[in-house]
Amino acid sequence: MSDDHKHRARIFLHRGDLVHARAAWEAAVADDRAAGNQRELSDSLGNLGNTCALMDDFDRAEQCYREILRIQRTEPNRQAVAHTLVNLGNLHIGADRPDKARSYYLEALDLLRELKDDRALGILYNNLALQEARDGQWEQALTSFKLALEHHRIVGNEEGLAVTYSQFGKYFLDQGNLVQAERCLNNASEHYIKLGHEPAEAAVLRLLAKVYESRRDFVSARRCLDRVLSLDLRYKLAESQADSEHLDRLSRSD
Repeated sequence: MSDDHKHRARIFLHRGDLVHARAAWEAAVADDRAAGNQRELSDSLGNLGNTCALMDDFDRAEQCYREILRIQRTEPNRQAVAHTLVNLGNLHIGADRPDKARSYYLEALDLLRELKDDRALGILYNNLALQEARDGQWEQALTSFKLALEHHRIVGNEEGLAVTYSQFGKYFLDQGNLVQAERCLNNASEHYIKLGHEPAEAAVLRLLAKVYESRRDFVSARRCLDRVLSLDLRYKLAESQADSEHLDRLSRSD
């Protein structure tokens, strides 16, 4: 029966029906628990936790991840433990409880360093940088962003580089460091172009337009927004009207 529930859950998830997906995962968890299959139970709890997180039921998601952690700590797979710790940290960030996230992130960091998991370390350092920036810990955020980029480069993680450069650029923009913001955002744009991820490129170009506008370089700002508007139309992006109004304001700024 457990396999049937899991199959149904995946179908519901594919359809975007989170309510029925959750019910199917709950049933799969109950079956795996009754069968005493700890590995299958851990997988089902992970899927249930992820589904609950998507539904903003952070308390139930946390219960799932904590139970997974208890199971994993009885096994020799330290990498699985580290990834569950990261999930718990991410969950608390999503629930706007950043103070609880950090302890999970730091424990995961110790494990991932020992394991030399550069891909996971790049993502985790980026998460830490964002939390530190939100808390106004600017120097720590700067260090974490740089470490994230270093680990992304080691494994050639193009998406990781694009995301981190984008967020690093916003960090510098918030600090008023327009030179570094421009440099990071241009790097992010280049990586998104390589990836063919044009909606993400549009988001970066909006930030670049703000950089140029702050420097009163209205020609460059308009160039960015012209490209953004073309992507708005191609992908029917929700920001289309705001981007058009922004470009109109810039056109009257000369």
